[in-house]
Amino acid sequence: MHYLITSLTLLSKTNKKIFLLVLDFIACPILLWQCYMLRYWSIEISVNLPFLLGISLLTVGSLLLFGVYDFIIRSFSETLILRLGLATIITVLNLYLVTFIAEEMLPRSIPLMYGFLMFTWIWLSRGIIRFIVKAHLTTKAPKIRIVVYGAGASGQQIISALQRSCEYLPLFFIDDNKQLWGRTLGGFKVYSFETAMTLLKDYRVDEILIALPSVSRERRRELIKKLNKTPCKIKELPSLQQLVDGEVGLSDIQEIAIEDLLGRDPVPPITALLNKNIQHKSVMVTGAGGSIGSELCRQILLNHPTKLVLFDVSEYALYSIHLELLHIQQEKGTHVEIIPLLGSVQNLKLLIKVMQTFEVNTVYHAAAYKHVPLVEYNVIQAVYNNIFGTYNAAKAAMRCQVDAFVLISTDKAVRPTNVMGTTKRVAELCLQACADTYGKTLDGVVHKTLFCMVRFGNVLGSSGSVIPLFKQQIKEGGPITVTDERIIRYFMTIPEAAQLVIQAGAMAKGGDVFILDMGEPVKILELAKKLILLSGLSIKNENNPNGDIEIKFTGLRPGEKLYEELLIGGENVRKTLHPRILIAQETCLPFSELSLLLGELERACKKSDYQKIHDILRNAPTGYQPVTELADLIYTQQNNHIHLWG
Repeated sequence: MHYLITSLTLLSKTNKKIFLLVLDFIACPILLWQCYMLRYWSIEISVNLPFLLGISLLTVGSLLLFGVYDFIIRSFSETLILRLGLATIITVLNLYLVTFIAEEMLPRSIPLMYGFLMFTWIWLSRGIIRFIVKAHLTTKAPKIRIVVYGAGASGQQIISALQRSCEYLPLFFIDDNKQLWGRTLGGFKVYSFETAMTLLKDYRVDEILIALPSVSRERRRELIKKLNKTPCKIKELPSLQQLVDGEVGLSDIQEIAIEDLLGRDPVPPITALLNKNIQHKSVMVTGAGGSIGSELCRQILLNHPTKLVLFDVSEYALYSIHLELLHIQQEKGTHVEIIPLLGSVQNLKLLIKVMQTFEVNTVYHAAAYKHVPLVEYNVIQAVYNNIFGTYNAAKAAMRCQVDAFVLISTDKAVRPTNVMGTTKRVAELCLQACADTYGKTLDGVVHKTLFCMVRFGNVLGSSGSVIPLFKQQIKEGGPITVTDERIIRYFMTIPEAAQLVIQAGAMAKGGDVFILDMGEPVKILELAKKLILLSGLSIKNENNPNGDIEIKFTGLRPGEKLYEELLIGGENVRKTLHPRILIAQETCLPFSELSLLLGELERACKKSDYQKIHDILRNAPTGYQPVTELADLIYTQQNNHIHLWG
């Protein structure tokens, strides 16, 4: 029996419909026989067989017409009752019509009795099937005791789905509407927030589900802040824009994303700026497989370029983003030529060949080594990639007469304390110097490329971001490691950052340094605490020695500073067309001086003269003030070796 029921549940949706349809087709003659039996109080009833088959066809046809079979057995809702009622009425009316057309004469009470039994059969049969399936397949594991915050349409739909599930045990509603307090909706009581807080312990509530998809981000933040004081895990339904249709189900339940709490309500993009450098153009993204590069590719694809050139040194990263973009293109029905190319930005000849071959109009240069400690440990490679790689890409763009070139920069380029920030600031100086050659003829080519750079802080969820690290540490039972309790950072979601980069690049006049409004800075310690609480766990400290997750302070890493800045020159900024994009007025380096600086750096790199490289970077007009000694791993190992043998 268990095998049979399991087999039925594993049928496809279409086969389940067919099963119910056949079941009803067989049941209809029996229902009509019962009507006659009740009418005449006799079991010896003789009915015309073709007439019985006709009744079955009529009944099943009505049920199909009103979509009753679309509900199968798991959706006992008002919509199902309405559709079943309409199908029953149509069947009864048609039975009366048949009595006048066919030779078979029916007593007037038979159609009404049949309608009643038909409605009862459909309702009871689905209920019995559901009961049997749940009884045989439900595990003995304890259910998650859950409360739904929000007694509106979405809340009522989700609590109905929770009630039918084998995993959850819904308990009651919480709602802010005073008119609903004390009422019962769908069999569940509605309480105020204050009353509900007193019931959590008595009801042994495990989770609270926020079912308010239309609420603003600010209101959701306030609500989660209040709920975080409870011992329950917090989950939510997505926003109305994310819900594909009006139906809400268990698959829509999701974890609270810390990115949603830190991110801001988006500002609608300016369509003209999104389209300017992309629509009907050949666009190239270096570092296309990275966090920012891949998001740029996704958004560029939706703005209808003719070609999208993906350029990355990592085979796996390139494969992943190429595959994803092909799926997006298939879903959206766009027709963009997507070109995945393996290569390094340190290869100038390859960059020129790529830009010439695919007639590139716009370049978004996202290729860079950006993890602060790793760059501190690999100074020469950072210089080659971040400085010379950017300069190569800029030279290739000028040689190939690319229209626009946008550098993805960082707030760490402002008064840098680490090699990564310094190399990115030198990369900015390279582009500013190249911008001064606009309209001039160099190497036999008139330079017409508009260069600009976009500077912003940390992006949420990127590779190397603290959030994935903290989540992994929580999953492993802790502790969470924070470098310093005072450390703060600016955060922005990856989609918002990519969209603003595209719009900023469209406003370039040549040599512009755009900075993005990052909102308010976030204390990393508070971020760690929020993640622990959102996971339904408690913080282990002196006041709570039996807590779940401990927070440990490890000290600042090489090159790390307590806070980041977006401006070198203080308040020297101008507004733009976009409220979250500003232009900084910053010091440039003449092309002749840049050439001397790059020449010195190249010679020092070829000689592997780490101390010389460090001195050049420190003396360059970047504001570099290292907070640690030279930490390159090869350099330190060589020095230790010399000291050991000296």
